Order: sequence, then structure tokens, then C-alpha cells
Amino acid sequence: MADRKRIWVAGHRGMVGSALVRRLEREDCEILTVPRWECDLSDTKAVDLWLGANRPDMVVYAAAKVGGILANDTYPVDFLYENLAIQNNVIRLSHQHGVEKLLFLGSSCIYPKHAPQPITEDALLTGPLEPTNEWYAIAKIAGIKLCQAYMKQYGARFVSAMPTNLYGPNDNFDLKSSHVIPALMRKAHRAKLAGESGMEIWGTGTPLREFLHVDDLADAAVYVLFNYEDYEHINIGSGSDLSIAAVARMVMEVAGLEGELRHDLDKPDGTPRKLMSAEKLRGLGWRPKIELREGLAATYQWFLQNVEA
Repeated sequence: MADRKRIWVAGHRGMVGSALVRRLEREDCEILTVPRWECDLSDTKAVDLWLGANRPDMVVYAAAKVGGILANDTYPVDFLYENLAIQNNVIRLSHQHGVEKLLFLGSSCIYPKHAPQPITEDALLTGPLEPTNEWYAIAKIAGIKLCQAYMKQYGARFVSAMPTNLYGPNDNFDLKSSHVIPALMRKAHRAKLAGESGMEIWGTGTPLREFLHVDDLADAAVYVLFNYEDYEHINIGSGSDLSIAAVARMVMEVAGLEGELRHDLDKPDGTPRKLMSAEKLRGLGWRPKIELREGLAATYQWFLQNVEA
């Protein structure tokens, strides 16, 4: 399938990028990566020189400044400007250097806060975004549109895929900047070590969220890279959701923490529900393999061995 293509994984050290590298190792391809100290993706000249020297056939764009509600709300300039800068460089210069296929990975936060559920791809730009992460969302929307612009103006095979909420090895477990599952995992672990009963979560716990293990995402992304050519972006998700409270209880079970779940009602809930339609991807023949409880257990073991070790 890969036919010894030279495939650059931009952002290979992150959770998504490292999963993509693991997945591509099973393909007949040459994987290209570059550390930030050697090529800062926000530096136009550095990206230009690196692409000119390495000449990838394909690019999977997994580089991004990411974070949860608190981080997005605290550092809006960073989340908007930095993401625009790095994706503009990679997309524009990939075209200039003759990259034959590029896959841009975005985020489910691109969709309106009150989009009809499950969210189909055509819901993009049909309503206001969730205010707590609109800076990141706007950058990702711009990335989708830039890929479409290159396809429209130049016929470039630049496609986009929107992953749902991800978790897994190499996630960010910093409570100040992490997403929901790693934050819950660290909270549960700390509470268990302290001998506490139960733990506290933000808000009511009623918002519904969809989660996908990052190894499933990587498998889907590689599938899309070789099997998808459409102008419109495509969702990558599990196709099912559950409440934050239910996820928190599952994390408590995996971590071995007993007790009640408490709620800090002074903290925001965020978007009430965010389930993406997976019908387009299912139509291509791809389905996830890792069940949530199984994935949480494996991620907790990775956390113990690599973060808390």
C-alpha cells in the first residue's frame, strides 16, 4: 500500500505523531521525522530547507499546540498564532516542494457548540463555536480551508481528517494543560496515593463526550491517507459517547480508587455534547478496535511506567 513512499510525520513526538510512527512502521514505507531543535515548524526558512533536503512523497500533519479548556482560555494568542504559523508553513511549502499527498489532522472542536448530533462533516461553519477553545478551533478550520484551497486552485491531493477526543500513551498528564482523560487519571492516581475517598471533577459531569484511543486514530489516519481523496474533510471517531461522570468513574475503577465522585459546580462544563458522525469513514471500510475500558487500563499502565515511575 505504501510502496516505499517517503512519509514525513510532522509532529512525531506528540501523542498523535508517535502513534502514527508506530502504525507506519507496519507499512512498506520510509518514515521521516525531524526534531524541533533541527527544524522549528514555525520558522518558514527552516521548513523550506528541510523539505528541500528530504523530499517526502507524503506528509501527515500531526503538529499542533494543544491543551484543555483552561489552557485554551488562558493562552488564546498562543493557541491561535502558533497553530496558524506552523500549519501554514507545512502546507504551503509541502506544495512548493512537490509533496504528492498531505493529510491534515484537525480536531472535533471545529464544529459549532450546538451542532446537531451526531455531527456530520457539513456542520462546519454553521454556527458559533464553543468559546473556551475557539482560538484552537479557528486555527484548525483555517488549516482545513487552506488544504481545500490548494486542492481547488492547484489540484493538490491535500485532504483533512478530524479526530474526536483522543487518549493514550504519550498524552499530556499536566493538570493545568491536559485534556479530560489524562486529567482524570492523574487526579484519581493522586487521590489513591493520598488515601482519599473519591475525587472531584469540574462541572456537573453531564456533558457527553466521544473518545478514541490514539492507536485507533493512527490506524484510521493511515487508512485515510491511502484511501481518501475528497475535497470535504472526514471525521475520525468511535461513533459512540458517554458522560464525563461515567468516564470519571471508569477511570477511578481502572486506577483502583474507591469512593464518590464530587462536583465543582463553579467550573465550566464546556460543550454539552460532541459526538461526531462516523458514517463517512465507516463507508470506506474502517472501524475502531480498542474498547474504552481496555484502552483506559492500558493507558493507566503506561502512565504508571512512564510518568509516575
